[in-house]
Amino acid sequence: MAEEERALLGSDGGDGGGSPGPPRALPAACDPRRLPHRLLVLTLMCFLGFGSYFCYDNPAALQTQVQRDMKVNTAQFMALYAWYSWPNVVLCFFGGFLIDRVFGIRLGTVIFSIFVCVGQVVFALGALFNTFWLMEVGRFIFGIGGESLAVAQNTYAVSWFKGKELNLVFGLQLSMARIGSTVNMNIMGWIYSRVQDLLGSAGPSTLGLALLIGGVTCLFSLGCALILAYLDRRAEKLLCKEQGKTGEVIKLTDVKDFSLSLWLIFVICVCYYAAVFPFIGLGKVFFIEKFRFSPQEASAINSVVYIISAPMSPVFGLLVDKVGKNIIWVLCAVVTTLASHILLAFTFWNPWIAMCLLGVAYSLLACALWPMVAFVVPEHQLGTAYGFMQSIQNLGLAVIAIAAGMILDTRGYLFLEVFFSACVCLSLIAVVLLYFVNHLTAPSSLLLLFLHPGPQKCAEIAAWPCEQQEYTEFPGTQSPAPADAPCFAASLAPRFKILPKTPPSWAVQGSCWNCGSGGSSGCLLLPPASSSPCLRSPSEAEIGNSWEGAFSQEILPFPGISH
Repeated sequence: MAEEERALLGSDGGDGGGSPGPPRALPAACDPRRLPHRLLVLTLMCFLGFGSYFCYDNPAALQTQVQRDMKVNTAQFMALYAWYSWPNVVLCFFGGFLIDRVFGIRLGTVIFSIFVCVGQVVFALGALFNTFWLMEVGRFIFGIGGESLAVAQNTYAVSWFKGKELNLVFGLQLSMARIGSTVNMNIMGWIYSRVQDLLGSAGPSTLGLALLIGGVTCLFSLGCALILAYLDRRAEKLLCKEQGKTGEVIKLTDVKDFSLSLWLIFVICVCYYAAVFPFIGLGKVFFIEKFRFSPQEASAINSVVYIISAPMSPVFGLLVDKVGKNIIWVLCAVVTTLASHILLAFTFWNPWIAMCLLGVAYSLLACALWPMVAFVVPEHQLGTAYGFMQSIQNLGLAVIAIAAGMILDTRGYLFLEVFFSACVCLSLIAVVLLYFVNHLTAPSSLLLLFLHPGPQKCAEIAAWPCEQQEYTEFPGTQSPAPADAPCFAASLAPRFKILPKTPPSWAVQGSCWNCGSGGSSGCLLLPPASSSPCLRSPSEAEIGNSWEGAFSQEILPFPGISH
């Protein structure tokens, strides 16, 4: 390691006071700053979650075998998914804290990977010993590691890839996760058949061995975690960089300040995913019974949602980033999902049509819904908002999974599809309400109060969700904020065009730049389609105790999730 550090820093580490020799560059694959090494790290990051996503849907891939060999009904079978979700109702708030403050990114990733491996082994042993409650314990342990491992994976991505690369890296990680789910759906049935041929009969032993074989993917991901930890520690020493951190700040007291828009996003999230993941968990037998598919065909069509999501998630992410209008994309995704469930429930059309629609809608919603949170809450509340969103999602999935199993046991697949359609309808209602709430509660113009704000107001202004608003050009020069500008300018200058009609000045007194009426000092932020914006003095209520002096300016329109 010392020799590598000397090579990277350009010194041969010779003895005495002699001058350092010429730098000896490390091979590209060993240099943390070079592309080949970063590609190696990216590959390990992508495979870090492969095992957990592969094993998460082991029950769905082996639904018939689990219910037959373990002699359980559908409600008990779906409890395997509920037990995965229960620990994450709480852990979503603390995963980032454990990585940042307790374990560190490297040790935390290894620990969570071990939880995933141990959970899968206990799950398989429960089947091997014909003990269903032990299988449920295994899924609970598996859940402790699964969601937190995803947090660690994202933290590694932020640590190694910043700027323009980051969106692509997140897209590739999501694609690899979907590939893991797809491979599971299509290979676990075949593995069970081969084990059955080897043992000569079906039963708990066959199921347990098949699940143990599937658990090899978790060991593979654990190996990736260990190698990644070594490479990250090596890069930290060579480049003198810090360990990656999640940056999450969880404050439960922020919940009382959540807006109606954010609560509607929570409703959309819970109701939508409740109609997707439990359906996939029960989908294989559904396609066998209603459409008379073979087990192999049923597994293939049940995995098509993940197959489509793998390549389309990065594409839709770029599309939503480019076009904006997140709420419209969410509306399209929810409507398409509703159409898919209606086709599956009430028609005998080729189910590949409905499942392809569901795959496209699922990919689109994931890219458009989750970023909306950042548009409706201040930055300092993002950690709490996302943690609460994931917590409610896991709570909803746990409850809906058990409810779906009970409905299927007592009413059949038609009522189950009606139930899923009702969940999507609730999500659709929430989307429509969100659209109108955004337009009715947001002001038609946003009042900016500025000049010499105190520290509290600086933080508030910096958190305003203005990053998507674009302003039209105005005659005059576009000016960046000077170094000695008030603090608001440093935070808003990258988001707004500062368009003074006269050369920039931060100490102009007595008149508005545009119309000459009396005003205070400052720069002019010009809204589109406005010919004569005038500065006016704010009221005492507008200024408050956190301002040392201010004036105001209205800008149109309010930047939000529908712009």
